[in-house]
Amino acid sequence: MSVLIKGGRIITAADDYVADVYVEDETVSLIGESLDMGADKVIDASGKYVLPGLVDPHTHLDMPFGGTVTIDDVESGQTAAAFGGTTTHVDFIIQPHGSSFADAIADWRSKAAGKQVIDMGYHMAVTDLDEGGSLEELATLPDEGITSYKLFMAYKGALMVDDETLFRTMEVATQTGALVMVHAENGDLIDVLVRQALEAGNTDPLYHALTRPPEAEGEATNRAIQLAHVAGAPLYVVHVTCREAVEPIARAREAGWDVWGETCTQYFFNSLDDIAKPNFEGAKYVYSPPVRDKSNWDVLWNAVRTDALSAISTDHCAFLFDGQKTLGKDDFSKIPNGGPGLENRLHMIHEFGARAGRISLNRMVELLATSPAKLFGLYPKKGTVAVGSDADLVIFDPERKHTITAANQHSKTDYNLYEGTEVTGTPEVVLLRGNVLVENGELVALPGIGRYVPRARFGQELRPKTAVT
Repeated sequence: MSVLIKGGRIITAADDYVADVYVEDETVSLIGESLDMGADKVIDASGKYVLPGLVDPHTHLDMPFGGTVTIDDVESGQTAAAFGGTTTHVDFIIQPHGSSFADAIADWRSKAAGKQVIDMGYHMAVTDLDEGGSLEELATLPDEGITSYKLFMAYKGALMVDDETLFRTMEVATQTGALVMVHAENGDLIDVLVRQALEAGNTDPLYHALTRPPEAEGEATNRAIQLAHVAGAPLYVVHVTCREAVEPIARAREAGWDVWGETCTQYFFNSLDDIAKPNFEGAKYVYSPPVRDKSNWDVLWNAVRTDALSAISTDHCAFLFDGQKTLGKDDFSKIPNGGPGLENRLHMIHEFGARAGRISLNRMVELLATSPAKLFGLYPKKGTVAVGSDADLVIFDPERKHTITAANQHSKTDYNLYEGTEVTGTPEVVLLRGNVLVENGELVALPGIGRYVPRARFGQELRPKTAVT
């Protein structure tokens, strides 16, 4: 299918100009002024932005957690992503204890079979190197296009690994060209504080945040940075929330160390005020690391502006409020950790970042598309608008008003973290490899159009025409 996009304002991480885009055979074939060529479909993008399809490097779809399973499967989660302008994401395979990595991969691939609406890759979350996967098996994963290893420094007794496992995985990453990702919180400290809170009768959602203090995140972040430096491994710290974690990342980057960090949309907008809401409403804001004091909002905006933090993800990990979050009605530690967000990342960062003057439009694209694509072995196939790149494109109307609400979202969850927020600017047409996914407020493609994308090793480029169904 060929597509001609006329007169749009093309915005990439580096450029901002008006031109036409011609798409053929799923890739961008030509960019120029007043292109005069036939196409199966012509889109008038006058007065609109033409953005690269966004890349979300941090999602959890159809994931068992906390005695339940995230409410969005691959189809519903990716549908929400498509409506929000995200055309590629990297989901986490969680290795069950006792399971080989191969079995875990097969399980996650089966969950996606026939359901994919957008393109996707996988990270491997390493939880068990004793009775499950081996270091030798882990070293083979980059050959399958799984080029990042995630380790949890929290969730003691469930997902948390010790420092030996963390360090040995870092050594494998150094040898195989993989990127190490860490959930950085001191799980031992949190475990003590949680038990103390419950023993004192403190069961409300607020105590989820109070038992996971910023210092726990800061200590673990610094520890991971130092261990990665010794191992010679590149490190990516996920969902950074506070000054205590931003500062060691910034210091490492200033020293020239291979350290990067991301934050998530919700940490710019949710705070302790939300998790303290009465009548258990605060449970909607239970995710980890937790919401912080509002003073951290400016810290995070400054960090993404200055590249102390290099990406904004969603950590989409959606549960129903009624029936799943309520599992912890009488014990905050039993509230499933996670929140929704795949559909509204661009809405919120465009409105309160670019439109508010906190970041430029180019930086917005870099944070939401280009930098994640580069860090996770997807660039230049993904993450930019360029000849030869996949025609993952978002026609974005910068003047159209939109009210964010659970009533019109596409996630299966029953609430929205930004309920009632009015924004100016919303995706109008979304294309995946030149195929129209979203148009006129409707999903016009069928599940199954999305593909698994094997990713390049860290620091290497993924050239076009490398994808499998």
